[in-house]
Amino acid sequence: MNEKNVTYLKDQLKYTGFGETFDAELRENILKGDKDFKIAHTGIMNNGVPNKDTVTVELNFKKSDHSDMYFFNSYQVNLQKEENKPGLEQTFYINNDSTSITLKEAYNLMEGRSVNKDLKNKEGETYNCWISMNFKESDDRGNFKLQHFHQNYGYDLEAALEKHSIKELLTPQYKEDLINSLKKGNLQSVNFIVGGEERKQFVEANPQFKTVKVYDSSLQRINDRESKTEKQSQTKEKSHEQSNDDETFQKEKKSNSHSKKAGRSV
Repeated sequence: MNEKNVTYLKDQLKYTGFGETFDAELRENILKGDKDFKIAHTGIMNNGVPNKDTVTVELNFKKSDHSDMYFFNSYQVNLQKEENKPGLEQTFYINNDSTSITLKEAYNLMEGRSVNKDLKNKEGETYNCWISMNFKESDDRGNFKLQHFHQNYGYDLEAALEKHSIKELLTPQYKEDLINSLKKGNLQSVNFIVGGEERKQFVEANPQFKTVKVYDSSLQRINDRESKTEKQSQTKEKSHEQSNDDETFQKEKKSNSHSKKAGRSV
């Protein structure tokens, strides 16, 4: 057995999000020496929210025509959200670098969310973009087409978040963690500050419309206008409080001034 090849494949599986789950099965299949083989696995994904989805993954391996090397070419995901109903299917292809879509990213894409990735063009140059699935169009292989929103598209995730009254944005480390999580396509729980009280809600990146989508604790969508109104309301309250403080200060200043004048006249 080509141990270097086994190690390389194990690393590919690990960095694509499959961990070390298939190490033994991988070795067994390579020992058989077949031209190609598949490894299947079924698990539960819930992304930290109440909903739980069944995900069946089929990993595809193929042997080189010119050596004993095997290659991890692709994996097919079947996402089943409801029992006794056909699941959503998509095949993701493996690259020889870090640009491959991980299992968690694949799940998030199939959930309809967007993922931020560093990709490479035909010239081998790296560029950053947001990816999402177009569920209305399929390619000649039966896969849903991917939409790309390049860095020049102008989506600023941080600026989109700042339009909302999110508590985590007040702490640099929490803010960085939130942004990194959203870039992976996660639906992330956050604490909104509404009327001086904290309210648990969920957010996800929405690069196509240069916003973030907001959901309540029951995962019901909150429209952008309503969410931003909360932020604007807080800003107005602070502005009003500041105005009152300024007005009080000016009154006290005048009062002190009159007192001094009265003292001098006696």
